[in-house]
Amino acid sequence: MTMANSGSRGSTVVGVFRDSDKARDAIEGLKDAGFDADAISILAPDKRATRDIAAETGSHAAEGATTGAVAGGILGGLGGWLVGIGALAIPGVGPFIAAGAFATALGGAALGAGLGAIAGALVGMGVPEEEARYYEGEAKAGRTLVTVRAGSRYDEAQRILRGHGAYDVESEHAGRAAATTTQSSTGAARGTPDRDTVQLREEELVARKERVETGRVELGKDVVEEQRTLDVPVTREEVTVERRPVDRRPADKPIGDDGQSISVPVHEEQVDVDKRAVVYEEVGVAKRQVQDTERVSATVRREEARIDREGDVRLDTAGTGWAEAMPTYRQQWQSRYGASGGRWDDAEPGYRYGYEMSSRPEYRGRAWADAEPDLQRDWGRQYPDKPWDRVKDSIRETWDNARGR
Repeated sequence: MTMANSGSRGSTVVGVFRDSDKARDAIEGLKDAGFDADAISILAPDKRATRDIAAETGSHAAEGATTGAVAGGILGGLGGWLVGIGALAIPGVGPFIAAGAFATALGGAALGAGLGAIAGALVGMGVPEEEARYYEGEAKAGRTLVTVRAGSRYDEAQRILRGHGAYDVESEHAGRAAATTTQSSTGAARGTPDRDTVQLREEELVARKERVETGRVELGKDVVEEQRTLDVPVTREEVTVERRPVDRRPADKPIGDDGQSISVPVHEEQVDVDKRAVVYEEVGVAKRQVQDTERVSATVRREEARIDREGDVRLDTAGTGWAEAMPTYRQQWQSRYGASGGRWDDAEPGYRYGYEMSSRPEYRGRAWADAEPDLQRDWGRQYPDKPWDRVKDSIRETWDNARGR
């Protein structure tokens, strides 16, 4: 089913039913398990089928209450078990019947809003937007949606819905992937009678990103003191004594009688320092997005085919998979490059990739020159640390051999 929040387990479970009878049975199962009526929602495009569901699960709406006469409205205050059964008319899609949270969310939004209102209602219930779009498409295709606000009983509600035939984004995608794998591995044997198949599964890494606060920057001001020196040119006066010889002549007065003296004032400039505040720099704080790549790794498991033989059994190994073909390629690689000091574990991904891609439906019947650009792009996504030029020859070898060239 769907978890409303991938970071911590959510509380809203969503199930899609192709058969409205199974949806009705699932609601009965939830009711028997003790889930509250206001925790369960349903949205179905078939008015008559939904009216039957309401009747058989305890919601006895008045006769004719779910007709188009109340398009866009919600029928509330009625006796019965399911809450708020009502009819909705979505332009370009057709009539829908809703109950519970669907009825509340779509009551005013559906009219004129198109099918996008269904996805919006699911997002409001806590379903991620991408998954909500998927369920909107299923509703448009005529499917019935049942949601359960399960809280701590998430696993129980999930088991009940699945037990009555519900599917969701995850289970549907897993089923399509398994079907593609089976079709690819057995494509060469189509038309062969009495054929049994074994599905091989493997785990893959799914990275989820969470935005977390790693720090905080605060911008403030502190007052600091520092000693500064300022050179200021100043002028001062100095007294110089000048003496010059004269011709000797008789003095006018006797020595010491005139009391003559000269007073000369001396000046200089002095520096008086004032301080004033000036703006010398502006500091601002902003944020920018920086794209980094973080490498994560984990151990995953995969299933490989094991072929056991008992007695004198002739076995055609064409199309049986890499496990059967690998020893031959490993022996060829050992004879060519074993003495160079390389490792088969490093070379094997290229050989295996070419072998497996040669039978994929999207490459079937395509020449190497036509398929190589697509193969190179796909290889770069799967093995970003292994340059294409280093593995191209080994991929081409198994590609041609697997096609009998």
